[in-house]
Amino acid sequence: MRFQPLHKHATTDQVLLPAIKKRWSPRSFSNQQPEMSLLRRVFEAARWAPSASNEQPWRFIIGLKGDETYQKIFSALDSYNQLWAGTAPVLMLNIANHSSKRHPGRQNRWAEYDLGQALAYLSIQAMSEGLFAHQMGGFDADLASRLFDIPDDHVVVSVAVLGYPDDPDLLHPNLVEAEKAVRKRQDISEMVFSGKFGEPFRNW
Repeated sequence: MRFQPLHKHATTDQVLLPAIKKRWSPRSFSNQQPEMSLLRRVFEAARWAPSASNEQPWRFIIGLKGDETYQKIFSALDSYNQLWAGTAPVLMLNIANHSSKRHPGRQNRWAEYDLGQALAYLSIQAMSEGLFAHQMGGFDADLASRLFDIPDDHVVVSVAVLGYPDDPDLLHPNLVEAEKAVRKRQDISEMVFSGKFGEPFRNW
């Protein structure tokens, strides 16, 4: 019998977009390759993210399972992420361009912030179409930079997986419990302040 995919919808205090409620980061991925038209759409969503002075500093290197790019990205992952990420059909390296196009010679200090916004747009578009993303910080950025000849003014910030979820019981035993765990978030009072830092905003 085919497994039943995990649905880890967020229990929210307010009504949110369905793609936000449904979005989570699985580790168990099938090897089903997304259609290229779908991949193109999620990167089109990233293209339309906001950025400081419209610099658009995000850059992505995409590897499809079985190709050399995929193997290079996988080799840069730490041992923990290599336990699960190798079944996913798409690996991507997420890069921020720190050189300003509008102000030559100056650094774009918001480049990594804007890359994060582009990835958020990408992940929500993906989720709205049933494609899941899992973003990772556990990798060797220096190795990735060498493997792909990343320019000195660009910074490799993260790696992400794109794909469709698979049976969580197929994961390494050390990962199954975390895969099935209930999603939790800190209370909004711990992140939205007024008056001074740490003083919760209470005028909702």
